[in-house]
Amino acid sequence: MLRVEEVYDTPGFVGEADVVVIGAGIIGTSAAYELARRGVSVALLDKGIVGAEQSGRNWGWVRQQNRDIFELPLAMRSVRRWSELRDELQIDLGFRRDGILYASNDAKSIARWEAWCKRARDIGFISHVLTSAEVNSRVPAGGPQYAGGVWSPDDGCAEPSRAAPALAEGAKRRGALLYQNCAVRGLEFSAGRVSGVWTERGLIKASTVVCAGGAWSSRFCNRHGIDLPAVNVVGTVMRTSVAPAAINGCFSGPGFALRRRLDGAYTLAVPGFGRIDLAPLGVKHALRYYRNYRNDIGKKLKYRLSTPWFEGPEARASWQFDQVSPFEHCRVLDPRPDLEFVKAALDNVKRAIPQLADMQVVHAWAGAIDTTPDLIPIISDVAQIRGFYVATGFSGHGFALGPAAGELVADMVTGAQPMMDISPYRLGRFSDGTTVKVPEMM
Repeated sequence: MLRVEEVYDTPGFVGEADVVVIGAGIIGTSAAYELARRGVSVALLDKGIVGAEQSGRNWGWVRQQNRDIFELPLAMRSVRRWSELRDELQIDLGFRRDGILYASNDAKSIARWEAWCKRARDIGFISHVLTSAEVNSRVPAGGPQYAGGVWSPDDGCAEPSRAAPALAEGAKRRGALLYQNCAVRGLEFSAGRVSGVWTERGLIKASTVVCAGGAWSSRFCNRHGIDLPAVNVVGTVMRTSVAPAAINGCFSGPGFALRRRLDGAYTLAVPGFGRIDLAPLGVKHALRYYRNYRNDIGKKLKYRLSTPWFEGPEARASWQFDQVSPFEHCRVLDPRPDLEFVKAALDNVKRAIPQLADMQVVHAWAGAIDTTPDLIPIISDVAQIRGFYVATGFSGHGFALGPAAGELVADMVTGAQPMMDISPYRLGRFSDGTTVKVPEMM
């Protein structure tokens, strides 16, 4: 089991709050923190512990560069919030702006980066397209030569084991209630709107509920008749032995992605590769992903039948709210890593950076990445249930986008003017006849 920083629960159990946030990953903790900052009474609940699933298992990149243009404003705001949070929280999240470098010999990738950079400038983000000489002056000597690259000095990284716990602690200091190992079984209704949540410890009354359940959001929503299309892609990540500081910051090269950690080791992965464990909800949504399965994204995925079929986050079996729920059967989703991806990442990085030839894998793990058909998150109200909001489907981008997503949730919940156009993130885009766009970037 991957370890994250420990956060202590609020003593006792309070039966009422203005807002209940379901899920204490980076999105849920950010939302709870931003709501508490605005004086809202908020209860943050998790079936397991803070940051134990994908929010503590990701690469740790905080990236604006190469985002979908719809996502870029959210990413830009989020990086600013990452910079502010250390002073606000008085807790070190491990955030630093050491830059992110991409390098490639693939002409199509380089052309896509160049076109993206031109569009990004119109929004106010500057990323630098590098010539072959420029990119090769930035990568460690002795490896392959690259045809081109792209560099963002304002991008950075943080430590996944610290971030969500720090935000949860910050929310508590501002009055939020935190209950871990306390699964939310379902919603309570009164007069046609949400009036609370049923948990394994009892009812918490609330006029507003935010579902930020990550890999489990679709199953929770399905129990209430809400169609939330999301498929979980299982990604494999690893921590290496302590190794020379060949790269400071983050570097993505052919067949590997690398982040220098504060402990002197690296976090390493193979970009875009993953596994889909087929289960009922995923099969139900499969047609919405058809174009993705046919393009380069689909070619990097492998598929297997999920076991158990009726118990995981994409099962469809129902339950009663006075019964033990699926969320109590699985406190922390801990998928097995794919060892072929571990070997590929290590082989690729040693080939590209000879200084890391003696590096070994110390620990490999996997996480379930809640992924929408267009790879754009869902941050939205739910038309058929007043007082219910969802913030999910971040498609592997949630760690970087979390702080700004929390602000956007707080805007919607409190009725404030949203800080940006929220229409690209609406849940209704998957049911109102809008053509699902093919993802531009990963």
